[in-house]
Amino acid sequence: METITIKINNASALKLLEDLESMKLIEFIKKSTSKVNGKKLSERLSGNISHEESEILHKHLVETRNEWERNF
Repeated sequence: METITIKINNASALKLLEDLESMKLIEFIKKSTSKVNGKKLSERLSGNISHEESEILHKHLVETRNEWERNF
């Protein structure tokens, strides 16, 4: 099956969707919060790239920012 994201604009639409769920035609899937297993995203990603890779990325970021500082 396919998963889609929708925006509900009124209470009637929500009631209709709840009725469809009760008939087992659709299923509500709760969105995950910013914390998974009690950890913030930054804590989960910490250490996923090497120090050398982070230095290369930082250097590129500084160079990119400096490009915007140029006077044309």
